[in-house]
Amino acid sequence: MLPREMVEGMRRSGIVAVLVIDRAEDAVPLARALGEGGVQFIELTLRTPAALDALRAIRAEMPEMAVGAGTVLTVEQVREVAASGASFAVAPGMNPRVVRAAQDIGLPFMPGVMTPSDVEQALECGCRELKLFPAEPVGGLKYLKNMAAPYAHLNLQFVPLGGLSPANAGAYLADPWILAVGGSWIAKRDVIERRDWATITKNAKEACALAPADRKAK
Repeated sequence: MLPREMVEGMRRSGIVAVLVIDRAEDAVPLARALGEGGVQFIELTLRTPAALDALRAIRAEMPEMAVGAGTVLTVEQVREVAASGASFAVAPGMNPRVVRAAQDIGLPFMPGVMTPSDVEQALECGCRELKLFPAEPVGGLKYLKNMAAPYAHLNLQFVPLGGLSPANAGAYLADPWILAVGGSWIAKRDVIERRDWATITKNAKEACALAPADRKAK
């Protein structure tokens, strides 16, 4: 489970910027551009050799930014991201061994789910904040509400990722099931490669503005 303070902050913010970084030297300027746009939470995916160096750089230069590691698939990666200072970790699927490894070292972890069986595995491990992936291809918000309905009394919260955009993120953020949305559109890989920080700040501001006012007040 995520710490209460992190859950509350994520709910108020509503946005987790999902990033793929190819050059570690871009990490801090990118994080600053996102921060100027109001983004407080980052999921930095472990899809490139630069990812861990990027994570360490942001944590060192911008300790106020909550930097999570994404695409955490193995026990070894759990240990690596924890040693690098990750605020939390995220996986695309539900691997009980990986979840328990994170719990053993006190690393807040959000597994990915898509089906009721995934949810029940996550519940067995004590997880209450879950990543819905891939959100739009499996049916979007309508699918989530139907799939999660049997667990309504457990106060689960979901962070959808996959197919989210400015066109549909607002509808997700208006729903009580949603803790936050994962926004890969905010800082796309090619925009980062061009070092177009102004566009990323603009996208971040627009994304943060999608969250309803009552969410920000909670």
